Amino acid sequence: MDPDAFAAVHEGEWRRLEELSRRRELTGPEADELVRLYQATAGHLSALRSSAPDPHLVSRLSVLLGHARGRVAGTHELRLDDVVRFFARSLPAAFYRVRWWTVAVAAAFLVLAVVAGVHAARTPEVMAQLGSPSQLQNYAEEAFAAYYNNYPAPDFAAQVWTNNAWIAAQCIGLGITGVYPVFVLYQNAVGIGQAGAIMEVYGDVGVYFSLILPHGMMELTAIFIAGGAGLKLFWTAVSPGGRTRGRALADEGRSLVTVAVGLVVVLGVSGLVEGFVTASFLPTWAELTIGALVLAAYWTYTLVVGRRAVAEGETGDLEADLAGHTLAQAG
Repeated sequence: MDPDAFAAVHEGEWRRLEELSRRRELTGPEADELVRLYQATAGHLSALRSSAPDPHLVSRLSVLLGHARGRVAGTHELRLDDVVRFFARSLPAAFYRVRWWTVAVAAAFLVLAVVAGVHAARTPEVMAQLGSPSQLQNYAEEAFAAYYNNYPAPDFAAQVWTNNAWIAAQCIGLGITGVYPVFVLYQNAVGIGQAGAIMEVYGDVGVYFSLILPHGMMELTAIFIAGGAGLKLFWTAVSPGGRTRGRALADEGRSLVTVAVGLVVVLGVSGLVEGFVTASFLPTWAELTIGALVLAAYWTYTLVVGRRAVAEGETGDLEADLAGHTLAQAG
């Protein structure tokens, strides 16, 4: 097939499809024509890809079909009602449905962090692996606290936000492996425990908790949520229940995307606390109070609003017109 000759023969159809795709309103006959040209052009693209895959022509038709598909299938415009529904129903329901996974991950994480910290503090060989005495002394007396003051508060908050949001997204996105969330949680738990051990042996462990808890209460909870959500997806693959495995993974996967989007907001709040409260000149009790209030607000939102939404049938999944309608299943 000669791509140039092929394009010359069908150019009129493609231009007409482009014209119809750009019109704001179509008559009945024009809508029928749009569908017919869309189907014909899809066939042209398939023929080109199999017989004469000219990159420029393939790219042009792909873009043209993308625009036409939006007119044929329709698009969903974001409305204020969608935003309200997301924060009032979908998100709290999604958080509520992973609450026990969150609690289980939190318990395992904290136990591991304490064990790692106590072991490091009582084992000189472990402390030696973390650094020389002078390095650890410098970390305990200067570097640990300086971390929260090295950058302007807005820059530091943004840096913390993006880093933690990326970690959370990975825990959820790669949760189906069952390995990655465990690896990330293990790594962070040991790191936090060993940092506390260094502060205990070479500095003031009170400073450690006064700096890590105000933002850490919510920040770590967000990581627990992400880890729990990822492991929930893994368990869905192992035990899909009465649904087919593909159907179960699709349902849970969409719900957990809701969790991932919600964690961006949660970690944004945590980043603001870390950037503007942890590094502030507020008394320690005030910083801890702010951190505790943020955590209490999350759990109130999840347990009160989320429980009500789930009781009303909300799962955190997309509505049927966006998620795709499914056939009834026996089981």
